[in-house]
Amino acid sequence: MTESNARVPTISVDQLRLNRLFQGVDSATIELLLRELKPEMANPGECIMREGEAADCMFAVVSGELEVLSHGGSTSADVRVALLGPSDWVGEMALLGTQQPRSATVRALAPTTLLRLPAADVKRMIEERDVAQYTRIILNIARELSRRLKVADRLIAQSSAAIAKQYVLESMRPPAKG
Repeated sequence: MTESNARVPTISVDQLRLNRLFQGVDSATIELLLRELKPEMANPGECIMREGEAADCMFAVVSGELEVLSHGGSTSADVRVALLGPSDWVGEMALLGTQQPRSATVRALAPTTLLRLPAADVKRMIEERDVAQYTRIILNIARELSRRLKVADRLIAQSSAAIAKQYVLESMRPPAKG
């Protein structure tokens, strides 16, 4: 990702506060993050993370648009599973300490300003300094994961119903004449 300060805009406390990840987080904590962490710019087509790689950080989206792609363990082409924009984030499992590799590839669709949040820095700057602020961030992540799980459950149920219906229809067909 591009790290040149000439091309990467600065991020204000108000801009970062608009990101749902920081909902309820105090200004002092947001200011600390902005002092310590540098914004990054991803250009259209640029990958900010790849499926299968080690997860050591997450990203808060300040502006722009990202697509989340997954091949779901198959050898087929990647499938878009989400679009992300300002107020979204990606890569949160790194903060949760799951030690799992990335589950998707994330690519910029437009010029995108991001704040990279390395797990070790978040631990040092927030968890060890003010556990209440860290808890707010983790709670915001949990809310979003719950929302995503509800969406996934609904899609699985719809998919399962469609497959079952197709199976019933196929089983009711008369055998082909041979």
